[in-house]
Amino acid sequence: MAEREKGEMICGRNAVLEALKSGQTINKVMLAENNEAAFAASVFKLCKERGIPCRKLPKAQLARIAGADHRGIAAELAAVEYADIGDMLAAASSRGEDPFIIILDGVEDPHNLGAIIRTAQVAGAHGVVIPRRRAVSVTQTVMKTSAGAAAYLPVARVSNLNQAVEALKAAGCWVVAGDMDGDLLWDINLTGPLALVMGGEGQGVSPLLKKNCDMVAALPMRGKIGSLNVSTATAVLIYEVVRQRRLR
Repeated sequence: MAEREKGEMICGRNAVLEALKSGQTINKVMLAENNEAAFAASVFKLCKERGIPCRKLPKAQLARIAGADHRGIAAELAAVEYADIGDMLAAASSRGEDPFIIILDGVEDPHNLGAIIRTAQVAGAHGVVIPRRRAVSVTQTVMKTSAGAAAYLPVARVSNLNQAVEALKAAGCWVVAGDMDGDLLWDINLTGPLALVMGGEGQGVSPLLKKNCDMVAALPMRGKIGSLNVSTATAVLIYEVVRQRRLR
């Protein structure tokens, strides 16, 4: 993946419109609420065509995010060029390995995303899939927390995680959700082509997405705290996959 300026924020009508029209990889667009309706409608249309989240904000809130010189509109460029799931499958094939892909459902903390990307890259996974909405994107903080791993591990950003799961199933992958109500992880066969689905902070994997998974893997909880941080839980499951593949 080609690395770009990490989390760069661009402001002003001309700059944002040119970025939208030129195909630059954009995490999100933010409009001040006092923009005229016709201009706002044109921006929303462009964002919808490209699948880029766009929302209106009070002028003061936009200033806190993008700086006082936002000129009514700002766009956050992605820290990396996003990949396609097909790129991840191709990478696995080129290495003569079974695909191993991490799907994250609503992870909102950039430190958690960065830590997961770092673990996934070190463990030899082939990519991470995140949703376009209601989740953190690859920002400067994610890049920093991942210790640069986000520049080497493909990250795909998709509109619908259920469709991504179906695409991976069609490619021959088993899909396993990490959730507390599943079978113990070491009682599940985690070898072969695999996609691991992990939920966001607090809410876990959404019910429909979990229903679409083939299996559910749980970690043993023996202490007084009933759950782990998502990046920690993901790391444990990732390395159980590595362990089982090594023993295969």
